[in-house]
Amino acid sequence: MKRREFLAASATVVAGPLLLGMTRKAGTDTPVVGNDTFKFECHHGWGTLPGEMEWQTTHGTAVDSTGLIYITHQGAGARKLDTVVVFDPQGKFVRSFGKQWHGGGHGIDIRKEGSDEFAYLCHMSKDGPVVKTTLKGDVVWSKGRPDNDEYKDAKKRYNPTNIAFAPDGGFFIADGYGSGYIMKYDRDGKLLTTFGGTGAEDGKFKTPHGLWVDARKQAATVSRLRVPTLVVCDRANARLQTFDLDGKHLSTTPKDTVYFPANVDTNADVMLVPDLHTRIGLFDNGGNLIVNLGDDAAWRKKVVDSLKSKSPIRTNPKEWPAGKFVHPHDAAFDAAGNVIVAEWVQGGRITMLKKV
Repeated sequence: MKRREFLAASATVVAGPLLLGMTRKAGTDTPVVGNDTFKFECHHGWGTLPGEMEWQTTHGTAVDSTGLIYITHQGAGARKLDTVVVFDPQGKFVRSFGKQWHGGGHGIDIRKEGSDEFAYLCHMSKDGPVVKTTLKGDVVWSKGRPDNDEYKDAKKRYNPTNIAFAPDGGFFIADGYGSGYIMKYDRDGKLLTTFGGTGAEDGKFKTPHGLWVDARKQAATVSRLRVPTLVVCDRANARLQTFDLDGKHLSTTPKDTVYFPANVDTNADVMLVPDLHTRIGLFDNGGNLIVNLGDDAAWRKKVVDSLKSKSPIRTNPKEWPAGKFVHPHDAAFDAAGNVIVAEWVQGGRITMLKKV
């Protein structure tokens, strides 16, 4: 879909009907989602692309320390596009980079290291790569297929999806679209351990798509700090799993806590989980659900069932109601507690959830 066609269709959708559980902000056509504790205005179609660019299946989002917002999209077709696009907090285009990864734009996270910040990118391509860049796109290093026993067999797929940062400067890579392992590296990029693999039992995965080191503090009634843990979105097993930072399994969420979890972010005491099945979950630091933004069982069934059809809802912007999500693939908090959402839909869609 061309950008102008997508924008025209999106404009029609934003003014569309409300569904169950939604309200409008007084005096506006902006839907508000959430509950008494967490309410957000939905600003769909956020971010103004320059005329020569268009979205193709938006995937990842991250925010740097200055408030700039980074969006990844896959890129497709003969005309190569930059796969990372940067906006200011008001949605004005700042810059873009990553044309060499056209066709594979996927996961992104940003970390401050000393006085500098770097982007870590995972790409949907055979054998990687995972790439560390400056915030302007200069490559620091690129890492391909792991050199370990689990990947000695050349026929075993390696197709990484996302990265998480360890407190000691190391990092974790999830082979979400490959063989289902998670690799832990030290701060110098040396492989330390590998765990997981494909399966349904605790400690195994079916599409470990996103992951995050949860370093939130304990509840206010507890004085000590909680030991950081690794939260993994075990997407096709419809669950979150928690591990210690050496890869030992600690816990698994009960059935129906999540449906198709895609990634994780935290802000203060809140954990955010974009769920590819039409909603975004907010959880407290005890793992209890606060609210599922956009949750609607009938809408979810309609969207998920449509994936089996020749014309799924994800390809038809006119069918996207304002205040509802189709396939939230990634989401990130900004410093003010707003949430930027990237959806796995044809033609792309970015939504700014502005905290009320």
